Amino acid sequence: MSAAPSSRGTLYLVPAPLDFGCDSQSPLGDVLPEATLRRAAGLTHWICENAKSTRGYLNRIAPLFPLAAPLQAQSIVELPREAHKKGDHGDRGSAVFDAKLLLAPALQGHDIGLVSEAGMPAIADPGSSIVRAAHDLGLTVAPLVGPVSLLLTLAASGLNGQNFAFVGYLPQDGAARGQRIRELEALALRQGQTQLFIETPYRNPALWQALLQTLQPNSRLALAAGLTLATARIESRLVREWKQLPVPADNRTPVVFALGR
Repeated sequence: MSAAPSSRGTLYLVPAPLDFGCDSQSPLGDVLPEATLRRAAGLTHWICENAKSTRGYLNRIAPLFPLAAPLQAQSIVELPREAHKKGDHGDRGSAVFDAKLLLAPALQGHDIGLVSEAGMPAIADPGSSIVRAAHDLGLTVAPLVGPVSLLLTLAASGLNGQNFAFVGYLPQDGAARGQRIRELEALALRQGQTQLFIETPYRNPALWQALLQTLQPNSRLALAAGLTLATARIESRLVREWKQLPVPADNRTPVVFALGR
């Protein structure tokens, strides 16, 4: 429920199911705790990556837990395009985004939910500028429990979970992508640091071919697709073993890749 007007609201980091963009969906109760869904149902103010997908998420919650306000009465505000396309921190040539204005309802006593299209906001998704601004304003930040694709992939990969890094997307240009793959492999082999990265579904086959053409035969490569779905695929093999198999990364399902030794 929203806080009393005399107090400050809390910023809740609300995880979303990982089936966004997939051909099928998992029942929410199978992938998200009841406490998370109840808290989300009680919120009426949202900051999101995409308003349409946020409404869709709330529509999935409503049959399980009644919403505190009808969809048309919910305050749903999207992050500026620059913030979630170029980053929250002024990287890639974008200006540093000051998110304090979006948190005005919290200063008036309303709890706010921060949500992305899939997984935990601010982890491989936009939203960190909102969290940073909340701390700067002295607001309480409360992460809720839910699936994080990067950590699920890492745990299931058999690669080093004590030393790892998420490096986002690899370059699209073929030569630059090959160079980046070699850099990540050298780091993984030298330091034992698992390298995690993702790709847009329609570029998955091209990335997969580049990985097999570039990586050393005894490096280990893992992929995870459709996490939390009945059709989930999680496999981890040496590169030389992968080369004997059909291309596993299709152009429809988001994939998390992990590279190491």
